[in-house]
Amino acid sequence: MGEFQPWHIIVVAVVALLLFGSKRLPELGKGLGEGLKGFKEGLKGVTEPTPPAPPAQAVQQNAAPAPPPSTPVEPQIRRL
Repeated sequence: MGEFQPWHIIVVAVVALLLFGSKRLPELGKGLGEGLKGFKEGLKGVTEPTPPAPPAQAVQQNAAPAPPPSTPVEPQIRRL
C-alpha cells in the first residue's frame, strides 16, 4: 500500500467527470494550465534580483500634534 497505481488516475478522472461534466472539464483544464503558467512566471520574477528600495525618511517619534485652530469654523448655510 502507499504506492501510486495507474488505476488511481482512472478513479480520479471518473470522479471529476461525474462532478463537473464533460463540457466543464476542458474549461477547468485551461484555467489550471493558465494558473500554473502564471505561477511559474511569478517564481521566475522572484529569483531575479530587484533594485534596492530608496531609504525611507526618518519619522519623528515624539512629534506633538498640530494645535487646534484659534477660532472655530462654522459651516455656511446656503439659503435658496
